[in-house]
Amino acid sequence: MAFFKKLKDKLFKSSSRIEDGLDAIVEEGADHAPETPRAPDPDPALSPAPKPVEIPEPPRETPAPPPQEVPAPQPDPAPTPAPVEIPEQKQQEIPTKPGLLGRILGRDAPQAPRRALDDDMLEQLEELLITTDMGVDTALRVTANMAEGRMGKRLSSQEIKELLAREISRIMEPVAKPMPIYPKTPQVVLVVGVNGSGKTTTIGKLASQFRAAGKSVVIAAGDTFRAAAVEQLQVWGERAGVPVLTAPEGSDPASLAFDAMTKAAADGADLLMIDTAGRLQNRADLMEELAKIVRVIRKKDPTAPHNTLLVLDATTGQNALSQVETFQKLADVSGLVMTKLDGTARGGVLVALADKFGLPIHAIGVGEQIDDLAPFDPEEFAAALTGIDV
Repeated sequence: MAFFKKLKDKLFKSSSRIEDGLDAIVEEGADHAPETPRAPDPDPALSPAPKPVEIPEPPRETPAPPPQEVPAPQPDPAPTPAPVEIPEQKQQEIPTKPGLLGRILGRDAPQAPRRALDDDMLEQLEELLITTDMGVDTALRVTANMAEGRMGKRLSSQEIKELLAREISRIMEPVAKPMPIYPKTPQVVLVVGVNGSGKTTTIGKLASQFRAAGKSVVIAAGDTFRAAAVEQLQVWGERAGVPVLTAPEGSDPASLAFDAMTKAAADGADLLMIDTAGRLQNRADLMEELAKIVRVIRKKDPTAPHNTLLVLDATTGQNALSQVETFQKLADVSGLVMTKLDGTARGGVLVALADKFGLPIHAIGVGEQIDDLAPFDPEEFAAALTGIDV
């Protein structure tokens, strides 16, 4: 639950957009009929006590004759407090009615605005989901499933959030899978993605988790064209307690990958994680270089790479879809890792990816700390995205 709280806090941009949007949609077409009975409530609460207190005055006419008998008994009629008790009983009855106090304490459930689910409302819901980069097709599918059997029913924004979270969770459930571990050693994990997607930090975090699970891990710094990238990976290797294999700047990354496989096998490593240079999916030359790395790896081991992780930056929104299409063709992507969910209102793109490609989502990242990467949980993600508690 600790990571869920962090995820919910970090997904504030996405969840607040959905939450505010749903509240506005319901309020815009809300049917306030339930609030009409509340109008008479304040009336009895305004001055109920004074009028009942005047009723006991008639008994004062009866004590008037007794003074003629004896003056001494006159103090005895001091039981005049008896009439005072009558209004107290009536005053106790008044608060039991649902009035202003009940509304202040939030006890009147019908107070929440409700709106009938109709075509106009569905269209507004679709537009809202599209703004979170859920995509047109996925947004239409989600709202259609939400509306099934509920058309015409009056719903509050909280009920709509719960329906939305349930539908998102249903879509994400089949793709929520951890990265598989095979008996083959070394298990080669190739990590790919565009520039700035968070590959290096993701490798460091995954290496730390695998090492904590008792696996021996080796990292190969395959981005041989940027010295800064190698240095950054070495920093993460030190944090994770994992060795980092490097090559001179400008070296052939495919050659480094081949040598790293030989070294990892000699050392008896369980996992070899190979970093690659960031490359735009529309650069044919860079994508061909990636294809070459894959071919060289397979010369060493025809079954490798055993995992090809595509790291996606959530802030790219719908552009992530084209990245998956391109990398899947060249590198046979086996799973996804989504990073930077803490810096965007486009968290819905993960739902679109699951709906369109069905690739396993192994982990999501919501920060720069070494523990800010966790296995993907569809229910927690859906709850955090819609702003509800689990």
